[in-house]
Amino acid sequence: MHNVSKLVDKSVSKTIIGMAVPMLAGTFALTTYQLTNAWFVSRLGTEALAAISFTFPVVMLLVFLIRGLGSGAMPLVAHAIGERDHKKAAQLTTQTLLLGVPFAALITAVGIFTIGPVFSRLGASGEVLKLVARYMKIWYSGTIITVFQMVMADLIVSTGNTKAVSLLMVSSTVLNAFLDMVLIFGMFGMPRMGIAGAALATILSQATALIIACYILAKKLKLVDWSALTGHALFASWGKILRFGIPGALGMIMSPVSATVMTKLAAGYGTAAVAAMGVAGRIEIFGYMIPATVGIPLVPFIAQNYGARRMDRIKKARKGTMTFAILYGIFLGLVLIIFARPIAGIFSTDAAVIGAICSYIYITSLGYGMTEVHRYSGFTMTGTHKPLRASALNIIRVVALLIPLTIAGSVLFGLKGVFWGRLATDILAGLIGIYWSGKILSAT
Repeated sequence: MHNVSKLVDKSVSKTIIGMAVPMLAGTFALTTYQLTNAWFVSRLGTEALAAISFTFPVVMLLVFLIRGLGSGAMPLVAHAIGERDHKKAAQLTTQTLLLGVPFAALITAVGIFTIGPVFSRLGASGEVLKLVARYMKIWYSGTIITVFQMVMADLIVSTGNTKAVSLLMVSSTVLNAFLDMVLIFGMFGMPRMGIAGAALATILSQATALIIACYILAKKLKLVDWSALTGHALFASWGKILRFGIPGALGMIMSPVSATVMTKLAAGYGTAAVAAMGVAGRIEIFGYMIPATVGIPLVPFIAQNYGARRMDRIKKARKGTMTFAILYGIFLGLVLIIFARPIAGIFSTDAAVIGAICSYIYITSLGYGMTEVHRYSGFTMTGTHKPLRASALNIIRVVALLIPLTIAGSVLFGLKGVFWGRLATDILAGLIGIYWSGKILSAT
């Protein structure tokens, strides 16, 4: 198997913990990356912080769209590994990377020409919109690097080699923090680029991670095989990948869509509210770090065991991870509620911004555990080759729950009502996920 890990032999708990622990450093680094960008940009003023907050949901939407490509290949590659068919896994990996070329080109072309209309509709205007444009033009120009770096990382995770992916995340984040300082503020002889420097720092740090990922995938894991790149084989494989990837992307972009909805609602309460939403969203991501780390192994673990026909191991993993998510969510919520105000003070001295951040944390943190339960349910569906149902679960959360509940909350109770709508969404979506994923496993 050319050093490609198999996740079907050791005990369930040891396997998942063994994959999750190495990823903790990487997940921490990725979370720190988001907070670092926000903190450095916040030093430029409230308008710059509002601008980076406007970019956050759009960038996250595109990131999740890109992750859809990786998620389309991940269960297929992991399934092949579970069947102990290395050649098939290598061919799928190579075909996925080739699909990334037209995918990245499309995002770049559409993105650059829609910056004005998209962010104007989100509520950005005047100087804030100009700052957004400076950031996004550079970000879109580096889409090809972003696509390959992220897809390669997902493909490496599908093998179970989370140590390698953690290395990618840590090295990229450290370099990004250094480049943020150099490019945003103009250090070591470089010109002061402001918010545009934050975007360029991101692209350059991802390029470094991409070089490392290429070496790991091709040389270490030997998962590059050019023998199945004839027209028929290539397009047939692309069809399989997209059958997983399109539903996966549709499901995953529901998360940034939900952030977009809340940002749009917050824009009606002023720039301070938008800035607060951007900061609170990044604090929330930091809080999710540990359960997110536990969730990373789930798709490859479930997919490999599905390929090996070990349903008993899949059911045990689902129960254990969901129990952990609920207990950790309760703990995390209490910690954030206690320290909400000093945390908010790190990012802003504006009383209105601090107040909005605290309100967000006080209310929404009560549903953090169920948010992760909902995500784990989707991973279970994807790993057992039910991508359409995983996508539907995410769509239900946003379309049937989040949008109507947050709008109703805004109308009835103002900005705090938006937060209460988000809380109700998380709890209901988690309950639906528990029921639906359990029913699927019972019928498999």
